[in-house]
Amino acid sequence: MIMNKKTIITIVLTLVVIAGFAQTKTATITGYSPAIKDGTLVFAGTGTIETVVDTVQAGRFAFTLPVEAITECSISLIGEGCPTYMLTIFLRPGVTVKLSGTDCLYPLWKVESSVPEQQTQNRLTEHCREVIKELMQMELNHKPWTEMETVETKLMKLRMDLLPSLPIDAATINALCGIAITAKNAKDFPYMEQLKNLEKTIATRAPKGFEERLIEIHNNVYPPRILQVGAEAMDAELVDMQGQKHHLFEAFTNGKYVLLDFWGIGCDPCMMSESEMKEFYGKMKDQLEIIGINLNKLSEFQKHEFSKRIIWKNWNNASKDICSNYCDVIAMPYYVLISPDKRIVWKTMGYNYGYFMGMADALNGPKQDNSANLSLVIQKVAANNNSTTISMRYYTHKGYWFRIVKESYLSANGKKYKLTAADGIKLDEDNYPQVKATESTNEILGNIYYSDFTLTFEPFDTLPATFDFKEGDVEGAFVIRNVSLPSSH
Repeated sequence: MIMNKKTIITIVLTLVVIAGFAQTKTATITGYSPAIKDGTLVFAGTGTIETVVDTVQAGRFAFTLPVEAITECSISLIGEGCPTYMLTIFLRPGVTVKLSGTDCLYPLWKVESSVPEQQTQNRLTEHCREVIKELMQMELNHKPWTEMETVETKLMKLRMDLLPSLPIDAATINALCGIAITAKNAKDFPYMEQLKNLEKTIATRAPKGFEERLIEIHNNVYPPRILQVGAEAMDAELVDMQGQKHHLFEAFTNGKYVLLDFWGIGCDPCMMSESEMKEFYGKMKDQLEIIGINLNKLSEFQKHEFSKRIIWKNWNNASKDICSNYCDVIAMPYYVLISPDKRIVWKTMGYNYGYFMGMADALNGPKQDNSANLSLVIQKVAANNNSTTISMRYYTHKGYWFRIVKESYLSANGKKYKLTAADGIKLDEDNYPQVKATESTNEILGNIYYSDFTLTFEPFDTLPATFDFKEGDVEGAFVIRNVSLPSSH
């Protein structure tokens, strides 16, 4: 058969399209309940991020998700009468899962699936049906957590009683992880010995492929010692984008500080901080190294576009064991600054505009711990027999205000030294930053401004080695600790 050029191109393109479809593995989920209101949003995801995948019409919804091998999917319905709970579904390529119910309590709906792990999940759900229903109804009736916690503990007990009789698969490992997290966060979990025995049994019998999850479970059942400010840093094994192993202590070179940045995919503040962190890193890389520590599954970390943009050390710790050692809570972003001699200098949680600019000023100015709010930094201290004068700077979004109260004071020598005057701001009033911090037009970086101001305090009786600045004694007040005077800096 003789084919012209156009025919050949058409065949080639067709083969490319067919190959593309062959490589795309998906699973389909359909759902129906006459009780679900039209317009209810359906959220779903196979990683850490849930997105809207459909809107309920006539009680029905349907969507398709990409899956590779066994995949854990979470589903939430956001609408009138729906609880704020997630339904966990286990998927494999090519399967269709059918959800059906007669009410809005979708985590208890019938789940028809050929996936063995889903059969395990269904047994767990059925065994705990009445307690799950009780919890959801309490949540819909806005009962306080103090009342719900007892029922939550009862649910964990029911799951632990059933787990030994179930296959050890993704569903049982997922259930054990949830129990371990609940136990860690509970003030006094009454079934700790049973949980420890269960964790040991499942870890011994678990098939390959669950190593990272089992480490996470173990760290929740046996929480490691959390390192506090002043403690010596601990080394840890991490993995880069190429799957190569590294050690945390590799970053300690040439007398540099090291900043640990714990982040996760789906964490908006983590993404927001990127532009300011890049500006900060450009200015400080001769003095400081950054290690981005991602806490997602390694495969998610390797594929995500944000991961590929990071210009500093970019490593993964899906088991979260390093996070358990350094972070007081599993929250993102979380920052830990470590000195060149491997001592923890300070720790802080969350990101706000100007954090990294304030961090740079603090590292380059008088020695201080401004981690309670990195946006506020002391730039100069002058102390004499008449007064103590402090030059300060506050970074924030140009449209945000800040306030310094008249009750601010310095704390040293077991005494408070009162604020006597302010220049550059109005005390007890809203102050807006006046000066653009950079020439950048970036949406985040370009909107960071600062204000410089001076506060004058009563003189110290005796010059201390360090002092604290406190903006009064109310909750949420600005605090800068361990500020050094020029003679001791």
